[in-house]
Parts: sequence; structure tokens; C-alpha cells
Amino acid sequence: MKMVNKTYRFRLFPTAEQEILLAKHFGCTRYVYNHFLNERKEQYQADKKSDNYYKQAATLTKLKKEEDTKWLKEVNSQTLQFALRSLDTAFLNFFRGNAQFPKFKSRKHKNTFTIPQFGKLEDGKIIIPKFKDGIKVKLHREVKGKIGKMSITKTPTGKYYVSIFTEQEVEELPKTNKQVGIDLGLKDFVITSDNKKYKNNRYTKKYAKQLKKAQQHLSRKQKGSNGFEKQKLKVAKIHEKIASCRLDTLHKVSKELVESYDLISIEDLNVKGMIKNHKLSKHIADASWGNFVTLLQYKCDWYGKELVKVNRFYPSSKTCGECGWINQELKLSDREWTCKSCGAIHDRDVNASRNILKEGLKIISGGTLDNTDGDSNKTSVKKHKSVKSEAQPIGSAVGG
Repeated sequence: MKMVNKTYRFRLFPTAEQEILLAKHFGCTRYVYNHFLNERKEQYQADKKSDNYYKQAATLTKLKKEEDTKWLKEVNSQTLQFALRSLDTAFLNFFRGNAQFPKFKSRKHKNTFTIPQFGKLEDGKIIIPKFKDGIKVKLHREVKGKIGKMSITKTPTGKYYVSIFTEQEVEELPKTNKQVGIDLGLKDFVITSDNKKYKNNRYTKKYAKQLKKAQQHLSRKQKGSNGFEKQKLKVAKIHEKIASCRLDTLHKVSKELVESYDLISIEDLNVKGMIKNHKLSKHIADASWGNFVTLLQYKCDWYGKELVKVNRFYPSSKTCGECGWINQELKLSDREWTCKSCGAIHDRDVNASRNILKEGLKIISGGTLDNTDGDSNKTSVKKHKSVKSEAQPIGSAVGG
């Protein structure tokens, strides 16, 4: 058993009055974030310095007493404080080189606010500050563990969701004494070293005609009109459908792999760099390789399995799995090829996955435990030990 952080996501059904109060929370949180982001930006441009969280928290207290902004008192004060914390974290990540400069929040996109404490579940409702009667929630599965903060989100389609962050004990999965190498592709989504292939459903392509038609209708509407807003909602629903289907597949495939194998070896792909290829960028984004690897990582961590990352420059597809000869003439269009050294005939993707497994086992046996996350030419391994996972992908429950 190990302690992990796990997130549950449920649909909310607020009343009309509660929707108004939720809108105030979204608006006030966005206002505080943008106001103090602008303040920091101006300070930095002038003096190359800016106020920290504590100074801005004191300024926020004064702001709520002013006549023009006293409406900030209508919402939960801790929610506004958390918005300042989030801004401070965004700046720290920027200065450390882990993220881009913080951006202003827009009401046109996803609206969200966080309740850092005092949230609880009672009689099919979530009880949070300022909502004494509770908001109706559809609990389609049991929430286990100690409840921490809650985040409430309104999607572009007008639906409300709550993400409940918990700390709980998770039991490790039984050992299978099996190891696998996996190659990520576009023709097939996942190809394993034991010749199992998972279909790439290409959800963007599946709904492409429907989406194109809806977007064409939207382009003909006058911005701001009722017709424009209705059609905009239709487009958002199609995008939501694509994202939900894709994430459901990623969860199912990642969980099946973690349940079936004790060690998973995978290539450390530079997805951001690959997306720059305009011919393949749409298909790579649709496959969502980066999100899939993230799911694999935290599930391996939770359930006592091991994930090995092989250097992205390792020629897994070009190397003959039988004799080690490297085919420098191999093209992306070549799905099968014959080794000129030993005569072995290879399925490109299956051969790559088998080479990835071999390379991963070499790392384990050689004790190369340096996790470089692809930042150097070293092959890396990410060994998962008993640590808390902060992974919070969207889903009915992150446990997937």
C-alpha cells in the first residue's frame, strides 16, 4: 500500500441562483489573477522586480475595502487567495525556465476556481463556502481517501464539473513477471514487442466533416448574435466529444498495459518538436502521445510498476533486431524491410518495439538510472518508487 494523490471528476447540476453565484466566483477569480498579473508585469518592466505573494495578498485585502471593488467580498476569500498563489507559482515556473510568461485569463475559454479547504460531500451534494445548501453532484463512483481541495470548472459547452483532490492508499497490482517495449505510431497507436497492436481511432478525422460543417455555419453568423452563440456551442460540443473519446481510449490502453506488464520500455519522443512538421502535426496531436506517456508514468507509480525511457535518438526502427545491423536508408514510408546482413524480414513498428525493450533492459542491467527527460543524449530511465503522484488528467476518476 502507498499513499497517492488521486483526483475524481464529477458533473455538477447547480440551480439558477447557484449559477449566478458560480459566475461571480469565476469572474472575481479571473479579475484578481489578471489585476495582479498586470501589476507584476508593470513592476517588472520598470524595476526588473515585482511583489511576491504576501505583498499582493495584503494589497488584495485593501482592494476589497475600496468602493469600486467591494464586490470581491461576495465570493469565498480563500478562493481569491488561491488565485494569487496560482499566479505566484506561474511566475516561479517562468523564472526557473519551466514555463512561458504567465498569460491573462479570458472568460471565453474554460472558467475555473479552486476551494483550497472546507469542501465536503454530503447527501449527493458538495458543500463549499458561500454555497450552504450544497450543489447537486452526480457521484458515479465512490470517493475514497481524505478530501483536500476542490476545483469547479465550467466548460465551453456550459457544463459544470467538480474535481475533488484526495489523498488515499492504493494497493499495488499483482506481479506478472512480464516485460514489454512499446512503439508509438500513427498507423497503429501502440505496437508492443509481443506483436500486439492497439488501433489509432483518429477521432479528429472521424468527426472532421461534422466539425467542418459546424465551423462553416459559425463563420457565416454575426459575432455576438444569438445565432452565433448557439452555433458556437455546437462547435464546442463536437470538440468536447473528440477530447472525451480520445482520453477514454488513452486511459483504457494505459491501464491495460500497466496491468499486463511489470516493466514498460518506451521511447522518449520529442513531441513538441515533431508537431512542428506541418504534414504530420494534426495526426500527432490527435494521437496525444504526450498525454499517454503521462498516464503511463503515474499509473506505474501508483501500482508498483516500472517505466523505462529510451533515448529519443536511439535508432529503434533502423536497427535489425536479430543482428544489430543499422539500415541507414530506411524511409518513413517503408513499413517492412529486409536486413542486408542476416536476411531477416522486419515489420517496422514491431521491430522498433522489440529494440526499445532490449535497450530498456540494458539500462536496467547497467544501472543507468539518470532520468534526463530527453534533455541530453543519454538514454534515461524513470524508476517509480513510493512517492505521491500529482498527475491530474481529466477523467471520471484519474485512477482510469
